[in-house]
Amino acid sequence: MADERKILHALLDRAGTTYAEQAGIGMKDTPAPLYRLLVLSVLLSTRIKADIAVDAARALADAGMGTPQKMRAASWQDRVDALGRASYKRYDESTATALGEGADLLHREYGDDLRRLRDRADGDPARVREALTAFPRLGPVGAGIFCREAQDVWPSLRPAIDEKALDGARRVGLPADARELARLAPGPELAPVAAALVRVALDRSPAEEVRGAT
Repeated sequence: MADERKILHALLDRAGTTYAEQAGIGMKDTPAPLYRLLVLSVLLSTRIKADIAVDAARALADAGMGTPQKMRAASWQDRVDALGRASYKRYDESTATALGEGADLLHREYGDDLRRLRDRADGDPARVREALTAFPRLGPVGAGIFCREAQDVWPSLRPAIDEKALDGARRVGLPADARELARLAPGPELAPVAAALVRVALDRSPAEEVRGAT
């Protein structure tokens, strides 16, 4: 247990930035950051490098599309242009369409407030993930990303540690079990743990640094 906690501390030191934090999203249980996380999850769902998806989420927010109201008010070309500035290529046009349709769906079904989705699902993780997949281009993988990043502001989702994160746990010698990883966490926040595990699953360099440090 002590060795595993040492590994986890080293992991968080090297890779414990959440994707939301990297995208400049200050996570709170309020509509705007939750919407920006939804957009980020859509962007991360495609076969594109995570850093490009994060940059694209920032670019959309910097262009004034950080709320569903502003996303709807923007033109399709505005969305394409913002994605292009972040080099979010190949998927820019289809994603621009999906983001517009997703903003419409959020307004129609939940009054622009994702907390209503959570409440309608009674906070149940499986029902939340299923409801999220109704958003265009947000399949099970994207819904998992959203839950992983939102779990510290929506505690009913915890522990949201998906298969990609468990791959990272195996790579650095931690237990591939969500509840055991939650018990090893040094504090109440699990989103940084899950993000760090995903990062080492995707990139061997931080995984090697963690193993070298421990």
